[in-house]
Amino acid sequence: MASHRSNGDGMESMQLAEDQIKALEENFMKVSKHPDETTLMLIAAECGLSERDAAKWFRLRNAQWRQSEGLPAEQGSVKD
Repeated sequence: MASHRSNGDGMESMQLAEDQIKALEENFMKVSKHPDETTLMLIAAECGLSERDAAKWFRLRNAQWRQSEGLPAEQGSVKD
């Protein structure tokens, strides 16, 4: 189960086991960067996390990925 540090709101504040991080990263890269509700539930169960914790991880990981790609951290921020 994930534990949280009280300071900060980034991924570093989530205490995840190495196997949880590996499973989350594999799903992020191979399945979806934006999992639907059902997929998120399955990923959370696979990792032994609550859906809320899994959703938070994906939200933070997406922001990190978008920033590394030179995109705005928030999805939908790009204006035509």
